[in-house]
Amino acid sequence: MIIDSHAHVILPKEKQITLMKDAGVDRTVLFTSSIHPEMKEDNIDTYSKELGKLYDILQGNRNPIDERIASIKDLASIVKENPMKYIGFGSIPFGLSYSENMYWLTKYIVGNSFKGIGEIAPGTGKMQHIEALFQAAQDTGNLPLWVHTFFPLNFDDIKELLLFGKKYPTVPLILGHLGGIYWLDTLKAVRDMPNVYLDLSAIYATIAPTFAIREYPERTLFSSDAPYSSPLVARTILEQITPNKSVLQMVLGDNIAQLLDL
Repeated sequence: MIIDSHAHVILPKEKQITLMKDAGVDRTVLFTSSIHPEMKEDNIDTYSKELGKLYDILQGNRNPIDERIASIKDLASIVKENPMKYIGFGSIPFGLSYSENMYWLTKYIVGNSFKGIGEIAPGTGKMQHIEALFQAAQDTGNLPLWVHTFFPLNFDDIKELLLFGKKYPTVPLILGHLGGIYWLDTLKAVRDMPNVYLDLSAIYATIAPTFAIREYPERTLFSSDAPYSSPLVARTILEQITPNKSVLQMVLGDNIAQLLDL
């Protein structure tokens, strides 16, 4: 089975199904989205404006609770409509207390039968606020945490995140986008951390996923980050750099299936 382990809700819904079919993807781990740049692709200025909202969220300048709840409801509806195609990961506001995290996870994540938490987007210099979420994830059945580790984070942020990964070894930690430009340091830093998984989306050089798969064949995850990339392109890259077919199948689906007990 081929599983895209990270993509966002795309509108119209039929477009997502088409992208999956074109890439030969059987199932997608689907994340919420409060913005839809795929609806703005006809004009570079309107597209840029939509992405500006994303950058504000990633930098911690915008944390729209009402929009987040609405996007979770949309995701729950989409997964319920097509449970054989989609697995849900639910978002959560960053920086909540332990009790607030527990309330949110119980109501919006576990309550919707989602399999994990994310995309979590801490601003740079704010990683200390994630510990309460690790605690809550641990206490709600060790739900996986999917954390954005690309811009605007630096390697100090990633190292601090990994300290919490070590402190809470039963909580699966998925490093979204492989650490961005710090991919090499990230690969070296997770050697003795079996609870850390590596998301291969948003890569800019094929050497990064090549080393990731070579070093951690059981902990690397195929993903497209659609609509910001194409599932077909993301899959093709991995097929081109992974000659071992058994390893390729692990990366393309078996690893995430085992992690999420699919």
